[in-house]
Amino acid sequence: MASEVFFTDLRTGPGNNLLVKLENLVSTAGIGKIGFRDKFVAIKIHFGEYGNMAYLRPNYAAVIVRMIQNLGGKPFLTDANTLYSGSRSDAVGHLRTAMVNGFNRIATGCDVIIADGLRGNDERIIDVQGKYCPSPRIAAAIAEADIIISLNHFKGHEQAGFGGAVKNLGMGSGSVAGKREMHSTAQPVIDIANCTGCGVCEKHCAHDAVHVVDGKAAIDLEKCVGCGQCVAMCRRGGAVMGSTESCDILNFKIDEYAKAVLKGKPNFHISFIMNVSPECDCWGHNDAAIVPDLGIAASFDPVALDRACADLVNAAPTLRTGNELSDKEAACCSDGHHSGGDCCCHGGEGKSHPGHGGASDKFNFLHPDTNWSTGLDYAEQIGLGSNDYTLIRV
Repeated sequence: MASEVFFTDLRTGPGNNLLVKLENLVSTAGIGKIGFRDKFVAIKIHFGEYGNMAYLRPNYAAVIVRMIQNLGGKPFLTDANTLYSGSRSDAVGHLRTAMVNGFNRIATGCDVIIADGLRGNDERIIDVQGKYCPSPRIAAAIAEADIIISLNHFKGHEQAGFGGAVKNLGMGSGSVAGKREMHSTAQPVIDIANCTGCGVCEKHCAHDAVHVVDGKAAIDLEKCVGCGQCVAMCRRGGAVMGSTESCDILNFKIDEYAKAVLKGKPNFHISFIMNVSPECDCWGHNDAAIVPDLGIAASFDPVALDRACADLVNAAPTLRTGNELSDKEAACCSDGHHSGGDCCCHGGEGKSHPGHGGASDKFNFLHPDTNWSTGLDYAEQIGLGSNDYTLIRV
């Protein structure tokens, strides 16, 4: 049976602004069916790395907070500390970053709790008998909440293909040790031909795993935890993911972690298909959006929600105002090896780029070592949700 995914576009008018539309969407999707009375409600959200401006506006979180409070719940905004260096690698910096980005009691109407504590060690082990992660290590405040609500910024991701509801739940809710477990088989490699020895990867590696030797970067795989910070920081394609297989396993682990987060708990999910940047909000920058802002979607099924959001983005036109996707499409069309209907970036056979995926799948075209679809297929296989959905426009 197809899951219901509710969607509203971003057209507004007097008395019907985006905050009103969000509340109407969530109400119509049935969030009120959850029994919130006197329950602790973890609103899982990404507060945005300092300097990254693609994160969700706190105004949207405030709408959901108020709705839950009106239904008798006890909501709190939450996320877990990061594995890589940055402004959110411990609770002190994480809280400061959340405050700077507008997530505070005054703006949102509830408090922020960093779910895995000061250093990322406050965790609970949840048995899901997973193939890759039998007992995920979930940040304590999320594990102990009665109800899970996810607010997701839908965008590209250099290791998972895209980041949506499942990744926000799985990777985002893991303790630091849990994130290390998920990333352990997703180690990047250095493409020597593209590496210029600039040292940006060495500078930003939190684990002393990357060093420039004889003008080229080298990764110490004994120290590398697979966090992917070098991939995100490199602008020249010098640091890349090792293989599609390693990215697939990362997605499978994220699925199992998401299953642990939701195990036995009422849950609901809201995704904002806005400012669809090519990479994650974890980095201290965000590149230009690749498609126009499309809308907001909501569902009780995180897998169906992610599938619907991916379909909406892939059906949308690429913005031609200068972004990573349009640059790559332009390079693909002008490489001199093919043209017109056979061009991989226009959904053709892609003869010059076998396995390239084409811009009919924008995320795989941006990050060709990833295959987000296999992640959703595995999520369905383990009972996290369904790839079958009905889109209901509100």
